[in-house]
Amino acid sequence: MKQLLALVCLVFASVALPAQAVESDAAYRKQINAFIDEWHDDAANAREAYFDKIAPNGIYIGTDKTELWNREQFKAWAKRFFDRKSAWSFKATKRNVYMSPDKKFIWFDELLDTQMGVCQASGVIRKTDTGFEIEHYQLSIAVPNEVADKVTKIVKDHEAKPAAVN
Repeated sequence: MKQLLALVCLVFASVALPAQAVESDAAYRKQINAFIDEWHDDAANAREAYFDKIAPNGIYIGTDKTELWNREQFKAWAKRFFDRKSAWSFKATKRNVYMSPDKKFIWFDELLDTQMGVCQASGVIRKTDTGFEIEHYQLSIAVPNEVADKVTKIVKDHEAKPAAVN
């Protein structure tokens, strides 16, 4: 009887533990999604908390090839936008979230509805003792393959122009 009870407990534990892990992962993903959504909402409402969510040595890569900044550089560049009531508005229409086994590193990709049209982004988040921090974020404008050759030509033509003289 003891062996049967031990076997039942072992079977129950092997089924229950993965289920708890899945529930735990789902709850954690919900926290992560809420953090990213709040970060986007901070920009939409020009809240300085936006920059606090980026790690001190965090990197932000924008859509222009010159837009590669650490947090303080990005904050200085974005100041003119944050001086208004709204900086920019990014709403995720799809997001995939992944994490390391210890859940301290999270990476994600997302499709965004923005004032520039559909954009794609990816990011890396680190879980710290005080919460989440964005370590790296890269934004790009989603160009449909059917028009990529036209966009490429426009960019090449633009870059071939002599630099404007001030």
